[in-house]
Amino acid sequence: MFDKVRVRFAPSPTGGLHLGGVRTVLFNYLYAKKYNGDFIVRIEDTDQGRFVEGAEKYIFNCLDWCGLVPDESIFHGGPYAPYRQSERKAIYRQYAEQLLKKGNAYYAFDTTAELEFMRERLKSEGSNSLQYDHRIRMSMNNSLRLSAEETKGLLDAGTPYVIRIKVNPGEPVSFTDMIRGDMEFDTNNVDDKVLLKADGMPTYHLAVVVDDYLMKISHAFRGEEWLPSAPVHILLWKYLFGLDQMPQWAHLPLILKPDGNGKLSKRDGDRLGFPVYAMDWTDPITNDITKGFKELGFLPEAFINLLAVLGWNDGTEQEIFSLEELIDKFSIERVHKGGAKFDFEKAKWFNHEWIKKLGIGHYEGRVKEIFEKNGIRIADDQYLHKVMGLIKERCVLLPDFYTQGVLFFEAPNAYDEVSVKPKWNDDKKSYFNDIIELFEHLEAWDAVAIEEAFKLLASQKNIKAGELQMIFRVMLVGGKTGPAQFVIAETIGKAETIKRVRNALEVFG
Repeated sequence: MFDKVRVRFAPSPTGGLHLGGVRTVLFNYLYAKKYNGDFIVRIEDTDQGRFVEGAEKYIFNCLDWCGLVPDESIFHGGPYAPYRQSERKAIYRQYAEQLLKKGNAYYAFDTTAELEFMRERLKSEGSNSLQYDHRIRMSMNNSLRLSAEETKGLLDAGTPYVIRIKVNPGEPVSFTDMIRGDMEFDTNNVDDKVLLKADGMPTYHLAVVVDDYLMKISHAFRGEEWLPSAPVHILLWKYLFGLDQMPQWAHLPLILKPDGNGKLSKRDGDRLGFPVYAMDWTDPITNDITKGFKELGFLPEAFINLLAVLGWNDGTEQEIFSLEELIDKFSIERVHKGGAKFDFEKAKWFNHEWIKKLGIGHYEGRVKEIFEKNGIRIADDQYLHKVMGLIKERCVLLPDFYTQGVLFFEAPNAYDEVSVKPKWNDDKKSYFNDIIELFEHLEAWDAVAIEEAFKLLASQKNIKAGELQMIFRVMLVGGKTGPAQFVIAETIGKAETIKRVRNALEVFG
């Protein structure tokens, strides 16, 4: 039916991009690239009351960071422009009027007060449904109940109205989901959704069907929260274009809270101390910043990798995948039906693995920014590169390069004296005074030469080198952790090593 695979992601520009949204992008992107297809991003901005300034650009910045670049969009152009729904109003009205003429839709003039009264009446009657559907529409203010003359009079008078789909009861609606298999719905439980609002804007229901048709979308992958809307969309396909024109659908599983109890939300991230947005989002009204994975120190490769395996696997034990490997191995049929629990510790594990896997040059620029943001000016990029090589195995998030590496740029301003004091005595003090002089005359300044000189003096003074090495480390970096102390000494240089030993001697007494 379709000449080419064409998939789409259709976000609303209402705020930050949730990791569930990025996973939807990812699965769309992988499927398109696997089959040499097109990945389209169109903006669903039909609810102008929820539009947030800057959200469109933010969405595309997130996709750029992730490396999931659209083939067509409001910024990339394409043969089916415009890709912003608010610029396509006339198109949607044309199809809404087509539905009216065929008797598949109707005008509804109900006011907000009348709708509220209807719901309160149904509630007082003990109804299980408060929907505007086949059970109550003939008691409402719409063109199905009104005469043609009354309807025309209201339209001519400019009375505000919406256009609703007319859902016939007792009509089975079915489709085959690429993940879930055969799905069937009973229209007795489907309400007459609004298709065109009073401001002339379409709702998602009409817009998504019209745009998917006009943009020749072959496969529609979206979250499972849209399953209840599926019967309305199928009916619209049937009424407007024929079911043979409908794309294949796949409803993706939810990303769940860490305990598996419900969908993961921004509130859960705030409560549990981890981000749920791809990048930092700044609310344009309050200026509140919601943290994102990028700014927390995640690599895009790790972020994409962890999202890919949230609800999908390739049938093996493999966990680390590059984007190219994901494109090659991805199959929508291997996406799970059930929700996937989000595990932030596992997410950090992915980042740690990618820090180790990638060359330092891949993220050196971001690490340099982190150092300079913390007041450490990097004058020698080669020195930073060397330091990063020494500590990358210990870094889980990119800011860890600063916390692990600042000791190579600044002398400690405090020492772990609790660890040193029990081992400190006059012999140790004498040793370190002598090591300063020995270091000053040491010609070769490398880790091997430093260690040999260090242990030779310890032997001459009849002191166990092991008792001295911990103290030496504390002198250099303030604590007991970090790379090998002789490597640290080599890296910071002779003058700085001697200076730090002297400073520590003054503190230890």
